[in-house]
Amino acid sequence: MAAKGLARHLRRVWVHARRRVRFGRQFDAFSRLPGAERFDLRWEERLPCLEDDTGITHFDRHYVYHPAWAARILRRTAPALHVDIGSSLFFVSVVSAFVPTRFYDFRPAELHIDGLESGSADLTKLPFDDRSVASLSSMHVVEHVGLGRYGEPLDPNADLTAMGELQRVLAPGGDLLFVVPVGRPQLRFNGLRIYAYEQVVRGFPELHLEEFALIPERGPEGLVVGAGPEQVARERHACGCFWLRRSSSAEEVA
Repeated sequence: MAAKGLARHLRRVWVHARRRVRFGRQFDAFSRLPGAERFDLRWEERLPCLEDDTGITHFDRHYVYHPAWAARILRRTAPALHVDIGSSLFFVSVVSAFVPTRFYDFRPAELHIDGLESGSADLTKLPFDDRSVASLSSMHVVEHVGLGRYGEPLDPNADLTAMGELQRVLAPGGDLLFVVPVGRPQLRFNGLRIYAYEQVVRGFPELHLEEFALIPERGPEGLVVGAGPEQVARERHACGCFWLRRSSSAEEVA
């Protein structure tokens, strides 16, 4: 294994060196072409981008597919107001174009855009009344809570507290969009936790699962809506998208 690792490293070094040489030749050739003089072109102000000459456009599967999944659900549910705790700024800035959105983070973001309000909140102590939020999301957040990565106190059970808080504030008939890494359960300190499907479902005993979508770690499928626990168990570090809902007051009484 050590020999294979060294071989891979040496190959990466070799490939990078070749790309550096190619870049220098390209710079020289470009600088001689008609029109190159239109801009101030200097070698000392170069910005080498050496990894983008690929056959396809690469992207982060987790962070492209899960906001796309959540945005499509919000288009269907069309809430009067959506509250998000700590998800991607790209997600909240886009969905605020068609749903008024309030965004809260442990480290508040100075994001100023029409349709979006931004503030500070601790996911383990949310500043909302019980059962008061009708549309709620927290995506790729809870797996980090309590690991100290963002300056929060160390707490091995902070993720369970955070799940409890999300459940506590969700209104009757309300929807929660919840996303975490799924696969073989483990903790990669201080980066993140990876959950089994069952761990997530058990974290929200008062809610029922409306929809589950799996973003596999690799392969041709991007977003597998309706995946089951057995598919999650085959993954090492995939992404699980849980649409959870609290029953309405009438349903609870019945």
